[in-house]
Amino acid sequence: MDYFLPLLGFVVIATCTPGPNNVMVLASGANWGLARTMPHILGIAVGFPVMILAVGFGLDAAFAAFPLLYQILKWVAFAYMLYLAWRVANAGRPKRAEEGGRPLGLFGAAAFQWVNPKAWAIIIGAVALYTTPTGNHLLQVGLIALLFGLVCIPNGVVWALFGTAIARFLDDDRHRRIFNIVMALLLVASVVPTLFE
Repeated sequence: MDYFLPLLGFVVIATCTPGPNNVMVLASGANWGLARTMPHILGIAVGFPVMILAVGFGLDAAFAAFPLLYQILKWVAFAYMLYLAWRVANAGRPKRAEEGGRPLGLFGAAAFQWVNPKAWAIIIGAVALYTTPTGNHLLQVGLIALLFGLVCIPNGVVWALFGTAIARFLDDDRHRRIFNIVMALLLVASVVPTLFE
């Protein structure tokens, strides 16, 4: 496995850079704290590898046969990101648990990966770059999925802790409004480059 270290570097960089997952975990950490954000982080760590396995073992063939399908998916996902950004920008103070408020859970975060344009771009890139026709495809795709799953957890914790660190700043409604707008803009900005790949 001559490509292990380059793959690990790719996984760390792709996972740590700002994108929809990290922006949402940051906002969740700021609003709910680390403990209540952990199911969100674990959902990413489960959902991302499941997508890798799906792409690695066949979905990429559907995209190769029907390139328009990938383009349609990309634009639908972008439209969904715009909707999420609008919701983030207009979010008020989060409701407490007794008021019916709750952060994104494990299953919601896992399902979110399927509409995350950055996730699609990273996964298709990883499978294309780090698998070979002559290698053990099961081992190669499995290793990519495993590394992403493992790296997603500490990465999510760091982003959530950053969110909790700025939570006191967000006690002020004006500051919270500015934060929410900035997070919404970052969410949109994080997916725009994937539209032109």
